[in-house]
Order: sequence, then structure tokens, then C-alpha cells
Amino acid sequence: MSKSKRRRRMKKIAMKAGLAPGTLVHIGEARTDKVKMEVIDYSEASFEQKAIERVEECFPFKARPTITWVNIDGVHDIGIIEKIGKEFRINDLVLEDIVNTEQRPQAKDFGSFIFIVLKMAKYDPADDELLTEQVSLVVGSNFVISFQEGKEGDVFGSVRERIRAGKDRIRKMGADYLAHALMDASVDSYFTVLEQIGMKLEDVEDETLNHPTPKTLEQIHKLKRNLIFLRKAVWPVREVASFLERSESPLIEKTTKIYFRDIFDHSLQLIDLIETFRDVAAGMLDIYLSSLSNRMNEVIKVLTIISTIFIPLTFLAGLYGMNFKNMPELGWRFGYYGVLALMVAIVVFMLFFFKRKRWI
Repeated sequence: MSKSKRRRRMKKIAMKAGLAPGTLVHIGEARTDKVKMEVIDYSEASFEQKAIERVEECFPFKARPTITWVNIDGVHDIGIIEKIGKEFRINDLVLEDIVNTEQRPQAKDFGSFIFIVLKMAKYDPADDELLTEQVSLVVGSNFVISFQEGKEGDVFGSVRERIRAGKDRIRKMGADYLAHALMDASVDSYFTVLEQIGMKLEDVEDETLNHPTPKTLEQIHKLKRNLIFLRKAVWPVREVASFLERSESPLIEKTTKIYFRDIFDHSLQLIDLIETFRDVAAGMLDIYLSSLSNRMNEVIKVLTIISTIFIPLTFLAGLYGMNFKNMPELGWRFGYYGVLALMVAIVVFMLFFFKRKRWI
């Protein structure tokens, strides 16, 4: 996130301070585009999917015996959020958390519905940028309402396809299993992100060992920041999955709890991978500093050898550069060539000596 975006977001958070609990103030990336809304209604024998223009179009599905998934792509329109909250009797404090995209992953049981907050993740290897988006789920007896920030794309395409195909158990299960499927898709997105980060780590590691540059150091720091952010997003997921697995809410069937246990296991795997990659990134920083130090040592060694070779040559040049009249060598016919030959012999001898000592 750029500094300007971070400042604008912090300014919104500061503006919210002092307001009454339940006051809806959108905190997140500023958006002016239209909110996209979609309804998927299904049972074992039926399926219906349509995009809606007005939020009121999804209200009649609430009374149906089928399972309804309402996807709201954009939480910047406070009016739509308020209408949904009023129709589905969602607590104002929950609505406040929905429009605040800085929430930590969590799960809360409100009796008539369960509120879940997750983070979707995508990684752009070209720019070393980790893209995240908050997803809030409101799970009722026969409906699931998902709220996304409105960024391009999501990770729920596989869930839509499973519902559409009708060959998966999802059409036979309730809203709790749909919530599990959405959570599972969000968690699985982290495996894809970590796979891409792992490949990037390998490339940067090779560059660090062979040709480290200041850009290499910048890439290492970006990777470390991305891994820290992933850790913050993934670590609470295990608490969410554990809460849902142990929940006594009638909204979650016993047959579904085992699937939340699977998400809990996946979150532990993710945490292990993230910690491993963090150790690798930290080690790469040490390798980078060591590589720079070794290169500096090589440069200093070459310069030292050159200086050492020129010390006796400088002595000879200085000796015969003195303006004394009584220097017998100055009258020799081949004195000049003799000194040159002596200098060459000294250079050859010193190179041979350094080579024998394996200094070069």
C-alpha cells in the first residue's frame, strides 16, 4: 500500500473516533464505481443465478426453502449495507465491521446468524505486490451473504462452478457448508500465493548469491513485508476455524464441523510455510551482506596486491630520481635499461610468490 493511500485510510479512521458505536463509516480504498450484486439460489434439484441491479431484488429469496448466496461486491455504498442489515436483521455493530476493511479475521455467533471475516490474497510477481481483500460472511439458516471490497476478481469461481455443476455435495448441504466452501476457497488462495512467493524467493536467492545489487536488497525487504502481512492474515484463521468447529450454534450441523477442522489443519500448514519462508528471507539478508562483504574483500585484495607490487618499484624510481651528482649508476651506458629489467624482475618474482601462496 502506498503512503498516500495509507494516510487517507488513517485519516478516515481518525474521523471515526468519537462517533457512536454502530455508525457506518467506510474505511478502505476510496471507490465511486457501482456496487455489483449477484444472487445464487439452489437446492439439490434446482439452480438459479442472476445479477441484480437493486438490493431489494434479493429480499424475496429469504423466504424460500432453498439455499441463497447473496454476493455484494463493494462495501462503499452505505445505503445498500443499511438496507441489507435492516432486511436480514444484522446488528449495527456487525455492519460497522463490514464497512471497515481493516478488520482482523474473526468469527462471532449472534444467535440468528454467524459473522465471519476473512482475507482473500493474490500476488503479483512482476511488481512483488501482495493484493489483499477483506471478505465478510453473514451466515443464516438458509442464506449466506458475502461482502467484498469491490476489487477486481475473487477466489470464489470454483465454488460457483461446483454449485452450477450440481455434482458436488454442496447442493445437498446447507448454508453452513456453503460458508465452509467460501472459507476454504479463501484459505486455498494463500497456498497459491505462497507458491508464487516461494518461486520468487528462489530467484532472489540465486541473484543474492551471484550478483547482489541494491535492487536485490529492496526485493528481499518486499518479500519480508509480504510474509509478515500474510502471517497477520493467516494466523487468526485457525482461531476462526476452531471456533466454528466447536460452536454449539444450531446453524452449524455436526456433519459440517469436520470440514471446519480441515480448514484448521490447512491454516497450520500455511503458518508453517510462512515461518519457513520468513527464515529463508532472513537468511537471504545475511547472505546479501556476506556477498557484499566478500566482494569488497576481493576488491581490497586486488588493490593491496597492486599496491604491494608498486612499493619496490616506487622505491627504485624515487632512489634514481634524486638529484645527487655522485651517483655512479647515472653514468652507466645501460643503466636505464638495467633498472627497467630489475623492475620487471621484481614484478615477476612477486606475482610468482603471490601465486605460490595462493593469494591470487
